[in-house]
Amino acid sequence: MNTFKNIQSVYLIGAGGIGVSALGRYFKAQGLYVAGYDKTPSPLTNELILEGIEIHFEDNLELIPQQIKELEPENVLVIFTPAVPKTHSELNYFRQNNYKILKRAEVLGLISRAFKTIAVAGTHGKTSVSTMAAHIFNTANAGMNAILGGISKNYNSNLILDPNPNSAFVVTEADEFDRSFLHLSPHTLVITSMDADHLDIYQDINDLHHTFAQLASQVHKDGHLILKKNLPLDKTNVKAQLFSYHREEIADFYAQNIVADKHTSCFDIFTPSGIISDMCLQIPGYVNIENAVAAAAAAKLNGLSDNDIRQGLASWLGVRRRFEYVVNTPELVYIDDYAHHPEELNAFIGSVKKLYSGKILGIFQPHLYTRTRDFAAGFAQSLSVLDELILLDIYPAREEAIPGITSEIIFQNVTCPGKSIVSKQNLIKALETKQFDVILTMGAGDIDRFVNPIKALVMNRINIK
Repeated sequence: MNTFKNIQSVYLIGAGGIGVSALGRYFKAQGLYVAGYDKTPSPLTNELILEGIEIHFEDNLELIPQQIKELEPENVLVIFTPAVPKTHSELNYFRQNNYKILKRAEVLGLISRAFKTIAVAGTHGKTSVSTMAAHIFNTANAGMNAILGGISKNYNSNLILDPNPNSAFVVTEADEFDRSFLHLSPHTLVITSMDADHLDIYQDINDLHHTFAQLASQVHKDGHLILKKNLPLDKTNVKAQLFSYHREEIADFYAQNIVADKHTSCFDIFTPSGIISDMCLQIPGYVNIENAVAAAAAAKLNGLSDNDIRQGLASWLGVRRRFEYVVNTPELVYIDDYAHHPEELNAFIGSVKKLYSGKILGIFQPHLYTRTRDFAAGFAQSLSVLDELILLDIYPAREEAIPGITSEIIFQNVTCPGKSIVSKQNLIKALETKQFDVILTMGAGDIDRFVNPIKALVMNRINIK
């Protein structure tokens, strides 16, 4: 906290964002007064309010708490997300009055300097791997804090704090959006994937790859770079020791003897120093086996024992909205996932199809106009694997509409047996007439607001049977 020694209060603009909320929780745990703004209420903002963080939902200077306004500007830290528009009146008020204003990524970088940082980067997979690694360290009492990009189901939070103030490690997600991860100087870095994404930020995939290479060059020379096998990373300026991992292909770390079903996945992990046998995850899906290999590599290279890793993986409950079972019965299954990129959809739907043979109905909400524009063909190909698709309108998030870019540009190339475009307002009514054995919700927008209504529909259908 020395970096923030003069700070008495923290104000969050975009308080309900997954990254900003973790920092709000962090500073609240340090005993500071924390308040903030978000555009709309959500389950996460509700949780923050219950934890004592004051949040309002109107961009209105009158709603900034007096406890913030009464302090000198140098005693208040304002944290914002780049998704906040430049016209935001509260953010401009703080700028005009010379408050200390930092992006979420800058604050995370400053906090992490006090620790040996284990960071997980990648265009997909980073939240699951970082949360899994954090849980392994925590169950081993290895002196670890974690600032995560998802809600860990073990802790019902995106923040894990070690009660020991002298803990050595922090585990964090390294986010490529807005080149945010360049604020980190990791001791250990895992890179899970480098697919084209955020092409509103990066000129092209080469620019994205160059930025990942820049992050890799920032890993300490006595640290570790754990790279998924075959990723096209330029290693010219890498100073750290390099390791590869893969789900099943031979690498420095890889899984073998996999036995997977609808409930568990068991396997052995081959490592440079021997085999870690009898690993079991209570969360199914082949993608999670690969994530477990990456998390195990980070733990092993930082001194944790085979048994620490085995116990951590066995008790890991997953991440909210990552292959999350909402209903899991012999009659009907409902799984919710954050997948919002074609490769994430491929991995998620592919894992589901390996587990279930019945009719799979998927509901997908595209996220961002630019991502829809850039990957429409990839989305169509990924979603065509479903037996039936319901496509929602694009969730704009931080973006203004782009003429001609709608869900239709995905829809027109989807080839699955059944497909329809449905408004959010009519979604539940449309589902009442659909038949399915497995139903999936997918997307990074506000599709999570429909989880409970869809769960109620599914449970009612089971009861009718």
